[in-house]
Amino acid sequence: MLKRLLGLKSRPDAADRLYAHAVAQARDVRFYAGLGVADRIDSRFELYVLHVQLLILRLQELGDEGRDLAQRLFDVFVSALDNDLRELGVGDLSVAKKMRKLSEQVYGRMSAYEPGLKGGDETDLAGALGRNVAPEASAAGSALAGYALAAKAALAGQDVRALIQGPNWPEVPA
Repeated sequence: MLKRLLGLKSRPDAADRLYAHAVAQARDVRFYAGLGVADRIDSRFELYVLHVQLLILRLQELGDEGRDLAQRLFDVFVSALDNDLRELGVGDLSVAKKMRKLSEQVYGRMSAYEPGLKGGDETDLAGALGRNVAPEASAAGSALAGYALAAKAALAGQDVRALIQGPNWPEVPA
């Protein structure tokens, strides 16, 4: 009742569900056990960025409704980052500065991945993913690039409803 009085959401909307799907996929143990991505907060962050970006790119292809949902998904992602900082004990006075830095990292990663994802350039994408996601596992960049391009292709065949219900992600290479 208090949530209703304060105007807070009681059920997740489509953007929340999409974000939850991206996070669940990014947490797939095969990224860490099979590909050699380090199971650390920074590596998980990198995989969250990749999966959110894959969904955003697909949604942007679906007209005005998709672009609106893509923006809402991005907003949910940024809000989740803010909440995570607070849960990690970052004080209110420091959150804005840390969020600015995280936002720069998100935009930087998305800018680095977008050309390879849109153009299907596996070499360029492998370099960017290798530097950011798994710098200590040299083969992981190539495997991640192949996975990301397969994910982009798989998402291309799915409409908004299918994405919201649960994207059909490709297998994570082992």
